[in-house]
Amino acid sequence: MEENLFPFFLMTVLLDFLFHWDHYLQVIVLTHKDWIYPLLFLLIFCETGLVLTPFLPGDSLVFTLGIFAAKGWLNLYTLFFLLTLAAIGGDSLNYLFGNKFGKFFYASSASFFIKKEHIQKTEDFFNQYGSKAIFLSRFIPIVRTFTPFIAGIGSMAYSRFLFFNVFGGLCWIGLFLGTGYFLGNQPLIKNHFKTFIYLIIFFSLFPLVIEWIKSKLYTKTNLAVENFSKKRKADHMKTE
Repeated sequence: MEENLFPFFLMTVLLDFLFHWDHYLQVIVLTHKDWIYPLLFLLIFCETGLVLTPFLPGDSLVFTLGIFAAKGWLNLYTLFFLLTLAAIGGDSLNYLFGNKFGKFFYASSASFFIKKEHIQKTEDFFNQYGSKAIFLSRFIPIVRTFTPFIAGIGSMAYSRFLFFNVFGGLCWIGLFLGTGYFLGNQPLIKNHFKTFIYLIIFFSLFPLVIEWIKSKLYTKTNLAVENFSKKRKADHMKTE
């Protein structure tokens, strides 16, 4: 009986963390100041540097940390330095991983751990914007994690990648951290903190949702056209 209840218990814990992660982060920040900075560095580094962890918080986390800095719980300049370093270092690791092992990893059974639709979306995004995709993807969850990986698989020189990587990392951390810091003490933010976090997540994911809908409609349209063509061909053969 206990074994049957364990999945429900685990799901309850995960849902509780998902909907109250900001509370848990606040508790950790206030009670474990000695190692909170290395932990935050690691979170951003993994979110940008490992293709297996695109689900980790990015925009909402950095924004929340800006609010915590406004409250005096964390040092703004230390956060900016460490998080920017983590973002740049994570992307660089991701590029090198894609450059050395990307093609093998994508073709092997290990690709089971990576959703290929995420890679396909990133490839389309990269083909559309070219080198600028390294900068632009900083502001799009999931795509942010896979873009350096795809750049590494391709033929982009690391020196060119590094330029957009550094510029994008500075702007991404600066924008969300600075916005959280300057809005952190505003009554509207204080009273509706969680709502603003959800809005950030929503608007961050909105482009992906639109692209997913467009791809589904495009696939259905192509399938309908293909079926219509086959039917016409079959009817034409019958009349002959």
